[in-house]
Amino acid sequence: MFKKLWRFIWHDDSLLSWVVNVALAFVIVKFLIYPGLGLIFNTQLPVVAVVSCSMEHGFTNCGEKKEVTLCREILPENKKINFNEYWDYCGEWYEDIGIERKEFESFPMKNGFNKGDIIFLYGTNNLREGDIIVFKGNSANPIIHRIVKVKENSYQTKGDHNPDSFAQLSETNINPNDVLGKAFLRIPYLGWIKIGFTDLINLFRR
Repeated sequence: MFKKLWRFIWHDDSLLSWVVNVALAFVIVKFLIYPGLGLIFNTQLPVVAVVSCSMEHGFTNCGEKKEVTLCREILPENKKINFNEYWDYCGEWYEDIGIERKEFESFPMKNGFNKGDIIFLYGTNNLREGDIIVFKGNSANPIIHRIVKVKENSYQTKGDHNPDSFAQLSETNINPNDVLGKAFLRIPYLGWIKIGFTDLINLFRR
């Protein structure tokens, strides 16, 4: 019986075998790998797929905006830029709150990251300016932004792409208890798998 099941899962080319493989992979990831990573990295959210472009360094149509923007600047079309150009467009905001270019260049993931990337997190109370964290804010999904100010009992963050810290997202006064983890590793593009499945599910729900 076991041999037949093994052959069906790994060697059978039927549609049913493919469906079983997908379901089995989902169960293994959700109930074994994901909880295991949570224990290892000391967080309930060890891996996230980036679903917005709020950390991108470039001119993009971010979210539901009609304009192609970066910080407060608007361009007629999408444009990738290097760090020097990013600082030309966005550096003034950081300098106004006391973060100089040299300091920013020492921050983790100084060039940001993109929608569709996968980010690995670990749980820690040792957070400082420049760290990228995931936190529970006023949003349907957890928010992943960079700490720009460490206060006595809270944090302030900002998306590298955004023009400001948004109070409506609760990111100007983040309670340490709402921090889910600190980013330490990025894998580009892999998150598009999750985004694609989510979009497909939402399409069928309409």
